[in-house]
Amino acid sequence: MPAVPSCILDPIRDQFLALLPVREDRHPWGCHNPRISDAVVFDRLVQVLVFGCGYERAADHLCSATTLRRRRDEWIAAGVTETLRLLVLGCYDRMTGLELDRLSADGCITKAPSGGECAGKSPVDRAKLGIERSQLTDGYGIPLITVPAPANTQDHALLPTTLDRLTGLEEALGPLPENPCLSLDAGYDYSMVHQDLHARRITGKIARRGTKSPIQTGGRWVVERTNSWMNNFGKLRRRTERRKAPIEFFIALASAIITLHCLIRRAWTLYRWDTRPRNPRIR
Repeated sequence: MPAVPSCILDPIRDQFLALLPVREDRHPWGCHNPRISDAVVFDRLVQVLVFGCGYERAADHLCSATTLRRRRDEWIAAGVTETLRLLVLGCYDRMTGLELDRLSADGCITKAPSGGECAGKSPVDRAKLGIERSQLTDGYGIPLITVPAPANTQDHALLPTTLDRLTGLEEALGPLPENPCLSLDAGYDYSMVHQDLHARRITGKIARRGTKSPIQTGGRWVVERTNSWMNNFGKLRRRTERRKAPIEFFIALASAIITLHCLIRRAWTLYRWDTRPRNPRIR
């Protein structure tokens, strides 16, 4: 059974391979072992992302764990996954439309038993090592920005870094709406957050501390749903990578898969194409 349905995996793989730089064979005699296909390595890395397994379990006699790690580092250096994520976001915006005038942000803590650069003592898991994931989404829940940090970092402290990266989307999506509305929970109800949002000309809808507020109010529920989508990937639910670069690599790949999944599901009633699934509920 494939890790991701073919209607999602095939276009993601084709676009990813098209973005890879041309590799020059510099062996003087041309007699080295043949290079394993990038498509094979990509499919194995998707399995690692979805199932959360180690590279050794995804490897076999056709592709070793060392090849997976080496090829992953090559693609990280080339920045291919981030380019792929922006391309998928652009396609979604053109075909369905991103709701950038309504934003939502929240943090999510996951386990990091192996420690590493982004690991810290988790305040919700008896100070065991964990990672905080600051997530910014549009009004429907499409992941726009994801910032990893140690688990002992407070949500409101990560918000400026998350919003700083929002301006980088203008190159891929065009001008962003003026004065967007940002929905936040009570963990962001601090004066410094209010001042920062005012300086950025963002209207903040922040739940008050000490006041009960249902998650359905203010549009905050969409980012909670996105965090659940992210945690469906085993590699993001339980972080075993020690370096920040591989973590961001898998986050960008997961964001591209989630965005394409939402695009196919929402475009199912608007468009017709040859490989259109028989049912919008893709599993």
